[in-house]
Amino acid sequence: MKQVYEFLKKAEVYYLATMDGDQPRVRPFGTIDIFEDKLYIQTGKVKPVAHQLKANPKVEISAMAEGKWIRITAEAVLDENIAAQQHMLDAYPNLKAMYQPGDGNTEVYYLKNATAQICSFTEPPVVITF
Repeated sequence: MKQVYEFLKKAEVYYLATMDGDQPRVRPFGTIDIFEDKLYIQTGKVKPVAHQLKANPKVEISAMAEGKWIRITAEAVLDENIAAQQHMLDAYPNLKAMYQPGDGNTEVYYLKNATAQICSFTEPPVVITF
């Protein structure tokens, strides 16, 4: 999991795919955090992505860094723990202008049953499950 975290931090931006009914939706994200040995992402409760995650928690994430790419398949699990929200916002202080722990809008999700593949054109894929 740490290798996945480090890859996504290096990439700075990753793309999160969800389902909106029968239509896939993809958008850029930048928040990634490890809290209590789980990999977390963050969004706002009022955003369409939060509604999509509640309707169908299956996600895919993709990013590129240093000539390699990562693909992650997982389930996003909402964690209402205020400490998890605080940890995320401490890692991304620029978000504190829009989000506060326990504000009713900040949502953090950890990735469960995740499989990540780090690939390139020159090396065999590295598969990581967590």
